[in-house]
Amino acid sequence: MDFAFDARTEELRARLLAFMDEYVYPAEAVAEEQRAALASPWDTPAVVAELKAEARRQGLWNLFLPDTGYGAGLTNLQYAPLAEITGRSPHLAPTATNCAAPDTGNMEVLAQFGTEEQKKRWLEPLLAGEIRSAFAMTEPDVASSDATNITTHIERDGDEYVITGRKWYISGAMNPDCAIFIVMGKTDPDGADIRRQQSMVLVPRDTPGVTVKRAMQVFGYEDHSHGGHAEVVFDRVRVPVTNLVGEEGGGFAIAQARLGPGRIHHCMRLIGMAERAIELMCRRAVSRTAFGKALAQQGVVRNWIADARVTVEQLRLLVLKTAWLMDTVGNKGAHTEIQAIKIATPRAVVGILDRAIQLHGAGGVSQDFPLAELYASARTLMLADGPDEVHQRSLARRELKKYL
Repeated sequence: MDFAFDARTEELRARLLAFMDEYVYPAEAVAEEQRAALASPWDTPAVVAELKAEARRQGLWNLFLPDTGYGAGLTNLQYAPLAEITGRSPHLAPTATNCAAPDTGNMEVLAQFGTEEQKKRWLEPLLAGEIRSAFAMTEPDVASSDATNITTHIERDGDEYVITGRKWYISGAMNPDCAIFIVMGKTDPDGADIRRQQSMVLVPRDTPGVTVKRAMQVFGYEDHSHGGHAEVVFDRVRVPVTNLVGEEGGGFAIAQARLGPGRIHHCMRLIGMAERAIELMCRRAVSRTAFGKALAQQGVVRNWIADARVTVEQLRLLVLKTAWLMDTVGNKGAHTEIQAIKIATPRAVVGILDRAIQLHGAGGVSQDFPLAELYASARTLMLADGPDEVHQRSLARRELKKYL
């Protein structure tokens, strides 16, 4: 395994780091000021459009897509360090470079499984950053950690599908630019194979029967990143059968294909969050005095910083190994490692952010530093893309198989 950055990765890293320093970090405070003045909290601050235009001008656009026809054509190993950099400002940088979830996963689904008509109508404007999207899977009335529990009905009626169900924590759905939902439901609820009962269909936001009921809060506040999270009701929504993604019964497999690269993206961005937390810890430690000496001279603070550095280096190597395996033996060959990074990374980064908050005192939980928002994002990722316990269950089953 060779994790050294090749020439293209080095060149993109240098450009992306410069873009972050010159444009993204200065825009963080500007975005908050502009958002406070907007008529709706879900409207996009003007500075975001400026960042997107600049990123596109610099060729820092759609970096996540490995297909050269649609994206930058980077491997997972090449993209991983770039995702880490954008993770240092996770609520601006991924959007600015058109590499933000849930659009990334939705674009991957359309690129891999969409028809030519679906690609033209939805993928192309998503690639251009002209619209946003949402992925509607999680439901409030069942344990959605087990996707076979999903109760949303997708019934065929002639040349149409009729969709009925209630979803929540649908990321991106509060964004006024969200134009399309990928909805997962059951087309064959009585099928023999519980993993062949689900299908995915494309539902335009303006379809009659689609109601975005409310914004869902995260730790008691509204999460504006990616356009918020919403509860969405589908009340006998009708769409053409041509809106089916892939084949009937293929929804579960498509969801798994969608989540593989997404977990690399999330975990590398988490490492970027941890790196920013370490930077803030160090700056705070050398600038504040308590009990007669700088915080940086306190033994416990030094331990926190040292432990954080060790943890980040370990996590990065594990994620890079996973990216390399996905590139060389595919997602199935990297199954164990994909689950391992999903378990280890959010948990460890939450711990680092918790120490960084502690070091900042009251400032750590305030809006004056990014730590509280980073903490909420990292903690949420212990649930998103499958709770940690689901991955532990699957990983343990694979380990035990060797001895049965």
